[in-house]
Amino acid sequence: MGLRINDEIPDLEVETDQGRYGLHEFVGDKWTILFSHPKDFTPVCTTEFGAVARLSEEWKKRDTKVIGVSVDGVEDHKRWKKDIEKAGGAAPDFPIIGDEGLEVSKAFDMLPAEAHLPEGRTPADSATVRAVFIIGPDKQLKLSMTYPMTVGRNFAEVLRALDALQMSTGKGVATPADWQVGQDVVIPATLSDEDARAKFGEFETVLPYLRMTKAPQ
Repeated sequence: MGLRINDEIPDLEVETDQGRYGLHEFVGDKWTILFSHPKDFTPVCTTEFGAVARLSEEWKKRDTKVIGVSVDGVEDHKRWKKDIEKAGGAAPDFPIIGDEGLEVSKAFDMLPAEAHLPEGRTPADSATVRAVFIIGPDKQLKLSMTYPMTVGRNFAEVLRALDALQMSTGKGVATPADWQVGQDVVIPATLSDEDARAKFGEFETVLPYLRMTKAPQ
């Protein structure tokens, strides 16, 4: 059985280019983005890691940690970070896990239990290691996204999803399609009109089961 929403992430010991961590220790009491890729020194992933590096201040504003994972080793990661900075225009200040033994890839259900890395492997051998996991301060998986090798990830959407998660879990609301910070939010259907008014004040009833209100501050 793979990792599902609201499951606690495994507390694996991982080796990174910035030292050794337990995953629970690394998350601590922060929101955390764990994103994976199938091989170092590959074109699409290089652009993605550059995008994450350029968003360093955005992660900090959201009190969020970032950690990468690859099935290559940490020495490769250190060399690859120079290419990432050159191509992306920002130095990656986050650690990258060296998952040569595939422990993380298998524990997060990116590869089957019987997977192994053949001699002379190519990115295709670990193509499914192309995911984003958003982990809450409670060490539980809150959201996951999986991409093919040919499609670069949209980290503006990762930020938007993180904002929505922080709003919904912190304020007891839900967010509608395409929600952005500052827009109205959805009142949970489990709340009566009376309780909704007491908690949120005025709201708009669009449908009997769809009520919108200003986002709580």
